[in-house]
Amino acid sequence: MDKKCTNKPLIWLSSAHFINDVYTGMLNPIMPFIALKLGISMAIATIIVSLSHIFASLLQPIFGFFADNITRRAFIFWGLIATSLFISLAPSANHVFTLLIFIIFGSLGSSFFHPQALGLAVRFSTGDMVKNMGIFIGLGTLGYSFGPIVSAAVAQFVGLHSMPFLAIPGIVVAGLMFYFVPKISSGENVKKHSDFINAFKEIFSNRRLNILNIIAILKTLVTTSSSILLPFLWRNMGYKPFKIGVALFAFSFAAGIGSFISKNVENKLGAKFVLAFSMISTFPLMILFALMYKMFPQVTFVVFVLMGFCTGMAMPVTMVMAQSTLPQYKSIIGGFINGFSWGVVAIALSVIGFIAQAKGIIPVLIVITLIPAVLSYFVLNKLFKLAE
Repeated sequence: MDKKCTNKPLIWLSSAHFINDVYTGMLNPIMPFIALKLGISMAIATIIVSLSHIFASLLQPIFGFFADNITRRAFIFWGLIATSLFISLAPSANHVFTLLIFIIFGSLGSSFFHPQALGLAVRFSTGDMVKNMGIFIGLGTLGYSFGPIVSAAVAQFVGLHSMPFLAIPGIVVAGLMFYFVPKISSGENVKKHSDFINAFKEIFSNRRLNILNIIAILKTLVTTSSSILLPFLWRNMGYKPFKIGVALFAFSFAAGIGSFISKNVENKLGAKFVLAFSMISTFPLMILFALMYKMFPQVTFVVFVLMGFCTGMAMPVTMVMAQSTLPQYKSIIGGFINGFSWGVVAIALSVIGFIAQAKGIIPVLIVITLIPAVLSYFVLNKLFKLAE
């Protein structure tokens, strides 16, 4: 079969991943201004953003179970439609309850989309799996990076009330996927695992997967805390939405670049180096940020972007190692690494927001980046001993 033809599904799945994650990245830079509009505090706004991550992430392993058991592609289509429609409606909400409803439904759409998209990306992938997964994850990360700059530009130059029009590209791409992503033939040998409890028991009892989940959680703790809390710091310093959006765009864009080059670095220096570098480097960078953000904001912008690059490098390596551990559960495991970790962090963030409001954003972020740096030695030694 023509290689170009066989790559088409992966190209469309990666493109849809890009579009879906544009929407998931839209809320962070404008949430301080939505909070100002609705008259809610940073702590409450952080809880709302945390809920978006919980519904977008924590349920992904469950949806992944069902995605692995069906040949229909419904999850990727309806997931993208729900994400694009409801997330676009959220900023125009005039009441906290309405905002919550839109965010929950939009986040559930993303939770539907990701596990099946990850599973299908593996199924339709040809050639180097780590490289292809790096492209798929990298495009999602790049999409997440464009979300802040898109929403911030519309919020500042047009107004929050115009955000619903942004749903159109997502709905169009969902329709195109219906045509270009092929159906899985009912005659194809698709191993199903209908026993929900046993499937999750097998995953949770796997020590290697547990460690990889911890790594994913620690990485997500740094990226999510930084991208949610720092916009409030910058708003208090007088920054406009678009400037905040540019900073978050550059942060996530750099993470996407880190995902793209992850395979090359792994080939030269090994998977352990990639994971260790990603977990340790953000702590000294955050110390540098804390020392310079008031007097040298341009320098700290560069430091912030470097943090994104460093955290992004670990994702493809973590995902491929996890999916290759129990390949029969690729969608479920994709849901754990890509989603469950975000959900766990989101639950923690509902408390972190209150601590940051009481103790300060910068001290909280210093402690958060210290945690993976300290744990990296123990976690990685255990992981690679299990591989021996």
